[in-house]
Parts: sequence; structure tokens; C-alpha cells
Amino acid sequence: MPEAFNWYVRGLQRYIQFTGRAGRAEFWYYILIYILIVIGLRVIDTVLFGVTTGNGVLTWLFWLFSIMPNLAIGARRLHDTGRSGWWLLLSLIPIVGLIVLLIWFINRGQPDSNAYGPPPATTPAG
Repeated sequence: MPEAFNWYVRGLQRYIQFTGRAGRAEFWYYILIYILIVIGLRVIDTVLFGVTTGNGVLTWLFWLFSIMPNLAIGARRLHDTGRSGWWLLLSLIPIVGLIVLLIWFINRGQPDSNAYGPPPATTPAG
């Protein structure tokens, strides 16, 4: 799990960087750690605050903290596939928009440099 955590930290370090590219490993490890943190915070919200449905205080605070890094890594992932980060607006279209974005996030990135820069790093330190 240390490699996944390193990818997550790299995503946080680039929290307002909407330029460049993010490979699949960077994006999906970031998402994995994000989801694990949200699950942990929901458990803590339930135990400490008795929240049984929806999100509690800690989960909402983490969500607010994560808005910019989530948008930035999503935009960089789309850049890796040769698409503009503005395509993230598809997420506003219920179900269909999310499915299209999911397919694009899963797709392999362009192997060579594109309009958004050189290929992304293949290791968290790179």
C-alpha cells in the first residue's frame, strides 16, 4: 500500500495544477486512497456523532478539502487521454456523464507527448 499512498500524496501536492498529465496509476491510486479515507471518516462519524445516513461533519470537511485536488487530478487524467479538463462538466449529467467519464478515465493515455505535455511519470517520485 505504500506505493498507493505515495501516488495519493503526489496528487495532493499537485492540488491546484490543472496542467500536465496524470497516468492511470496516479489517478486510480489517488481515487482508491480517497475512497478508503471517506469510508474511514464515515465510520468515525457514525461512532462519534451517531450519523447513520448521509455524511457527517468529518466526511463533509474532508470532501471540502478534496474538491480542488479531485478536480485537478481528473483534469490531468483527461489530458493524458488527449481531452480537455472541461470535459469534467459531463459529471453534471446524471448517470450518462459519469459513465462516459469513467470510460475515459479507464482508457490508456496517449503514449507520446500531446497538447497537454509529455507522458506522465510512471512512479510516484518521477
